Amino acid sequence: MATIDLEFRGISIAYLGLYFEELGAKQKTDSFPFIYEAESWSGQILSEKEITFTETFKVNAAKVRFKADTDTILEALIKNYRYKTTRIGG
Repeated sequence: MATIDLEFRGISIAYLGLYFEELGAKQKTDSFPFIYEAESWSGQILSEKEITFTETFKVNAAKVRFKADTDTILEALIKNYRYKTTRIGG
């Protein structure tokens, strides 16, 4: 089984879970670790914390684990997940 852990900043865990569901997973737990399972892969939202850059600039940081049956499936999952987490500045 292929596994990788990534950190996402500035995106709520509600949206991170929604992105797993939009990619075809079903939510299996309602608390940490939030687990989402699909046929050949799963995602877990492991933790969330607040990072302070300055006294007024703070963002959340969520640890997310991706697991898949093969490296190829894992690479495709992360590519599609990153499309959903991309934020365009404006």
